[in-house]
Amino acid sequence: MRVIVCGAGQVGSTIARHLATEGIDVTVIDSSPEQARRVDESYDVRGMVGHASHPEVLERAGAQDADMLIAVTRSDEVNMVACQVAYSLFNVRRRIARVRHSGYLEKSRLGLYARDQMPIDVIISPEMEVASGIERRFRTPGAFDTVPLAEGRVQLLGIHCNSGACSLIGHPLSELKSLLPDAGLVVLGIVRDGEAFVPHGQDRVERGDDVYVVAETRRVDRIMRFLGHEEEIARRVIIVGGGNVGLNLAKRLARSAPATSIRLIEHSRERAEFISQELGDSAVVLHGDALDKETLIEANVQAAETIIAVTNDDETNIFTSVLAKREGCARAITLVNKSSYEPLLPTLGIDTVVAPNAITISSILRHVRHRSVSALYTLREDFGEVIEATAQAGSRLVHGSIRQVGVPEGMLIGAIVRGDEVIIPTSSTVIEPGDRVIVLVTYRALRKAEALLAGPSRDEP
Repeated sequence: MRVIVCGAGQVGSTIARHLATEGIDVTVIDSSPEQARRVDESYDVRGMVGHASHPEVLERAGAQDADMLIAVTRSDEVNMVACQVAYSLFNVRRRIARVRHSGYLEKSRLGLYARDQMPIDVIISPEMEVASGIERRFRTPGAFDTVPLAEGRVQLLGIHCNSGACSLIGHPLSELKSLLPDAGLVVLGIVRDGEAFVPHGQDRVERGDDVYVVAETRRVDRIMRFLGHEEEIARRVIIVGGGNVGLNLAKRLARSAPATSIRLIEHSRERAEFISQELGDSAVVLHGDALDKETLIEANVQAAETIIAVTNDDETNIFTSVLAKREGCARAITLVNKSSYEPLLPTLGIDTVVAPNAITISSILRHVRHRSVSALYTLREDFGEVIEATAQAGSRLVHGSIRQVGVPEGMLIGAIVRGDEVIIPTSSTVIEPGDRVIVLVTYRALRKAEALLAGPSRDEP
């Protein structure tokens, strides 16, 4: 398989690195000689300089033999034109583009991307996906991460076990069924002191761990209580930043939680006036600097239950969240792009970190994996992915019990969905063709896991 990645920023270079480790032939195009050289020297990929939408550049990159083009430059227009050129001149089979501007994403304009117009197979909209991800976290306040799977029948939850109320602390995971009969959950991963690992039955959860669990949606409230979290959904919310993320989020919360009082702080007067017109009576829009204590007090931060900081500046988001919590706000959800900040944030009291690049990478990688994969979520860039895939009739996975098929080290099956039934598997469970299987796979085990899930063929992305 051959892939061209347009754009060598954090998203493009991370995707290229992931694909290269899987043995995929990757060429990365960037207009910056420094960026192109960096990916060429850092990863097992070819980096080249040029404008990704220019036909001669795509030709030099090998577009005539490429199976897929992934356009993630900073420019929506370059991404869209690159897909058009790749299709019209080189017949590249699959084309993915990151598009940010809301005007390109309105439902009335989606016909623009039809095959006979501007042929883009998959549109990735980071701002809308980030807003959706924050809304999900808002609805499950005890979790720092939450992802619906299998059409909402199953939830992937990330939970801080930092309280003595967590009933799992100190117990080996093999005792989970006796501690919580008919639990309907599996602990897929544990993060301890910044290191993630796939647990075994003898492993214990320690205070301060972050755990990732997969659970039946109908049992989530019970599971959250078992893990020491009984937080209620916030009724008073402050959103800091009125860009595309903040505006989309405010609209989503107004629809899904109409009883919630929303206040939005925006630094630009012109933008604040626009947002006020867009939101109408569903939110109070304040013009001001969220780093100014007086502005936070005007927003009634001391009575707010959640602050959601989503400006375009990481430092503003972090310090606004810290100030708000010091003034009495109970919970902070903070958008942070720079992964280097991640180890520092828990010590600052920030409850939930949202990483736009990780969300974008997850969305793109789902379309690169085998056709059987219907959902994918990257847990940590250095750890692994949670994958939802359909068990194929020709795969080894359906030829015996889980114990017999030889699940590789670094892969853990968390749930099986058969029709409307959610099955929490044991080693004796037999997976049937057509079952949706939710698994955690570390990157070291990815090749073996893919072969087990989908069989040896990789003729399609």
